[in-house]
Amino acid sequence: MPASTQRVRHILVGLLVVVLIAGSTQARPSGITGDEAEGGTDVAKTGCTCHSGNAIAPDDSVTVLVADVPYHFAPDQAYTLILEIIGGPDIGGTASAGFSMRVSDGMLSAGAGYEDMVQNGDDAMTLTHTEAGSNPTDRSWTIVWTAPASGAGDVTFWLAGNSVNGDGSPGGDAWNRLSFSLGEGDDSGNTRTIFAGDGDVTPPAAEHGHVDLHHMGAPFRAHWLGLLGFGAVVAVILFCGFFLRYGFSRHYEGRSNLVRLRMKHLRRGDQL
Repeated sequence: MPASTQRVRHILVGLLVVVLIAGSTQARPSGITGDEAEGGTDVAKTGCTCHSGNAIAPDDSVTVLVADVPYHFAPDQAYTLILEIIGGPDIGGTASAGFSMRVSDGMLSAGAGYEDMVQNGDDAMTLTHTEAGSNPTDRSWTIVWTAPASGAGDVTFWLAGNSVNGDGSPGGDAWNRLSFSLGEGDDSGNTRTIFAGDGDVTPPAAEHGHVDLHHMGAPFRAHWLGLLGFGAVVAVILFCGFFLRYGFSRHYEGRSNLVRLRMKHLRRGDQL
């Protein structure tokens, strides 16, 4: 075999090895579930170890949260939950975040409007982002968890969330993980937010000189109801002022009439 042919073959083999190595460490924009973490463990339980040099090192500067979680679940009830990742590198590039979730019982599915952004893994008890859902501008997803039948006992949730810089490599990314349990019981309708991380959340930066009221915790309807309430108070104060000033007889001339009447009775020796 000519030496030039051998050199070409060696170069091709080398390129193939590089591609395989790169592919084993690159990000997973199309989602990830199952035993893909360090030591063949579940990603949702262990975390996104491929984004930290295969070290089990969650970063508490990244807050992973689940909102609208009930205090107890009713059997067979569907609950809409919001997953969100806060913190980590600045959003940019082709991806911003991803997650892997698992429950010990019940079924996970996409929330309304997020059918193309999340997907199940090997079964309905696992959920992850899709490639279309790997670049949400707010790093959040809406999902649905359907509770199991009566008598199932406590259900455990595991969630690993990854905040990425979008450069297609594991470097510069940061992740955290969260786990909690729910018990069957009387569902009062009250909900809570459960999170992991230091909770040091920086307010969103202003865009074009303003901050979105939704990001400030003031829903649009609540904002306008507050303004209407303030306007109503001002209107009542003005009405009372006009009533006190103009609400008497047209012959009313103020306190001076009352003083003159009192003096008149005093001169007569009467008691007013």
